[in-house]
Amino acid sequence: MAAYLNRLSTEDLEERVRRFCEGDVESFQVLYRHYAKNVLRFCVRMLTDYAAAQDALQETFIRVYEHRYECRGENFNAWVYTIARRVCYNSLRSKKAFDEFNEEYHCQQKQQFSDTGVQLIIQKALDQMPFVLKEALVLREYEGYSYQEIADIIGSDLSLAKVRVHRARLLLRKILAPIMEEQYDV
Repeated sequence: MAAYLNRLSTEDLEERVRRFCEGDVESFQVLYRHYAKNVLRFCVRMLTDYAAAQDALQETFIRVYEHRYECRGENFNAWVYTIARRVCYNSLRSKKAFDEFNEEYHCQQKQQFSDTGVQLIIQKALDQMPFVLKEALVLREYEGYSYQEIADIIGSDLSLAKVRVHRARLLLRKILAPIMEEQYDV
C-alpha cells in the first residue's frame, strides 16, 4: 500500500477525492496516508509541540471525515490545510500560555550558535509572531506553497497572502536583529 501511495498520480488523487466526497472510506484512508505527513509537519511548526501537533493532526482528519459530504473536491489540499490551520489556531487559543523572557536560555543560545541553535532561535522568533503572520510564513518558507495556494488555505485574496508573508519576513528580521548583532558583534 505504501508503494501505491508514492505513485499516486494527479488523476488518481482527484478520483480518490471525488470518491471520498461521496463517502468512500477506503479513499479517506488513502488520502489520510497521502496528506498526513505534510499536515503533521505544518502542525508541528505552528504549535512547536510534537504531541500537540499529533493531536491537531488527528483532530484535523476527524473533522475532514465528519464534513466529507461538504467537500466539493475542487481544492482538497487547501481544504485540509484550512481545517488544520483552524485546529492549530484553536489549540493555541485554548492554551493561552505566554513564554516569559528567559535570560538563562538566551545566554545559552549565545554560546551555542550551531545549526540546531539557529533552528531553535528561529523557532522562538516564530513563536513571538502573531498567528496569521506565522502561518503565512510557515506555509511559504517551510511548506513551499505558492502565494495563490496560501490565499486558498487562509481564505483570502492573493494580495493579502503576499502582504502577510512580506510582513512576517520583516517581523522575523526585526525579532532576530538583536540576536544577530550579539552573535556577530555588529
